[in-house]
Amino acid sequence: MNELCKGSLALVVALSLSSHSVEALANDASRLGKDLTCLGAEQAGNVDGSIPAFSGKWLGAPPQVKFEGTGHHPVDPYPQEQPLFVISAQNMAEHERFLTDGMKALFKLYPQTFRMPVYPSHRDFRFGDSVCQATRANVGYAHLTDDGEGVVAKTGGTPFPIPANGQELLKNASLFTLRPWTEEYTSDNAYVLKDGKVNWGRVYSKNLAPHLAPGHVGDTQGASAYYLNETLLPQRDKGEVNTGLEFWNDKTEPRQSWRYDPGTRRVRQAPGYGFDMAFPGTGGSITVDEVRLFNGSGQRYDWKIVGKQELYIPYNAYRIHSPQLKYADLLKPGHIDPTYMRYEKHRVWVLEGTLKPSYRHLYGKRRLYVDEDTWFPIVGDNYDNRGELWRTSMLNFFYAYESQTPQAGVGLYHDLNAGTYLAFNLINEQNKGYILNQGKFSARDYGPEAARRAGR
Repeated sequence: MNELCKGSLALVVALSLSSHSVEALANDASRLGKDLTCLGAEQAGNVDGSIPAFSGKWLGAPPQVKFEGTGHHPVDPYPQEQPLFVISAQNMAEHERFLTDGMKALFKLYPQTFRMPVYPSHRDFRFGDSVCQATRANVGYAHLTDDGEGVVAKTGGTPFPIPANGQELLKNASLFTLRPWTEEYTSDNAYVLKDGKVNWGRVYSKNLAPHLAPGHVGDTQGASAYYLNETLLPQRDKGEVNTGLEFWNDKTEPRQSWRYDPGTRRVRQAPGYGFDMAFPGTGGSITVDEVRLFNGSGQRYDWKIVGKQELYIPYNAYRIHSPQLKYADLLKPGHIDPTYMRYEKHRVWVLEGTLKPSYRHLYGKRRLYVDEDTWFPIVGDNYDNRGELWRTSMLNFFYAYESQTPQAGVGLYHDLNAGTYLAFNLINEQNKGYILNQGKFSARDYGPEAARRAGR
């Protein structure tokens, strides 16, 4: 049996931020594959059974699923399941200990329409054996450098299966997320205004993470990831290309990025690309470092682990990506039609970043809720510099059978002050879904020369 099918840990109180000693880490390592999964999650279910024990019974497509291969839209392995109950503004008080501040705010803003259908919880998918091997190799070896801006670790797994502090947890949840090796897709971005009108964007994306090639276990050397995004809509921005490289140390090797401007037909380097710059094609509704809830350097914040808690979060989000769904059915004023959402109760790590006095950012505080089984941030709350909740977001992940990893699907980013939201990376009306792990990209497909080629 795969090691990821084992383990348990009870940790619902606030966690100490003191660093583990090497000896303590060695003792913790003995728990991986025993009372902890090989990635450090709790194997056991919770007391009332609403969170099941980790089974990890499926690697790749389950036997009941007829999946036609990458590029097709995801297929739900639980198509017959119905919600156990639906949370509404009227019964929210009964469930509020399992809700984030952002969720509560959405109930308050849209008491007649916002709902959360809660389904049975499942922990049925696992990662491959090499992921466990790389994670084990990191215990006692992986460590932060340069004030937490860099990390030395074995790639192909999780560097800190038992994180000792907020910076370690942040690396798990951003730089080392176990996602597909290569991604290619065309997606639609719907910026839904308060009156329900939609400003449309469309982007062609191709991403490469060399260290995540199937079965690969390596070292933190060279580029960690490559990206290229070409704007197709809106028409005024058509042909704009943004491309770049990510590295393992944001202090010594910060992100490199370039932009092709179709108006001037020139490529320019974009120094400092990231942080609270507006992400292209989203009407300023999200920041660059808000894509997938958080990415890039965390240097502007002091990070701490608040603790661990049970939470209703989007999970096994297959239905919302169905090609049978039309955007007109999905996109409603205030929020998407909740009928197509699936929430489950899971345990999450709560990670909080507070803006350092010497830095500036749109967000004075950020709170990320990180799924214990995958280390993916699923829900995020962002507060302004007065301490008021401003924006709340959630990602709809699903397990991609072809890559045997989670895949980030549509992200929902709500501006609670403006009453608007962005539905990011919609694929329902695209002919193809996400094309994953084909491995056809190399470093040559990124950077300034690639931007010039794409812009012609």
